[in-house]
Amino acid sequence: MKKDLLQNLREKNKDELLKELQSSKDNLWQLQRDLKRGKVKNIKEARNLKKTIAVINTLLSNV
Repeated sequence: MKKDLLQNLREKNKDELLKELQSSKDNLWQLQRDLKRGKVKNIKEARNLKKTIAVINTLLSNV
């Protein structure tokens, strides 16, 4: 995960983090659906989204 993204997430308040979490979960669901259909070539994107979701959950638990 890039430091810029992490710093950006740390600056957000709880409501913004919740919106970002929901958006990331929706994107992950869509990506996984497209992976099963063979539409996505970059499979590392799913891994990165999962890491982002984990970081957001961690930040939410500390707020």
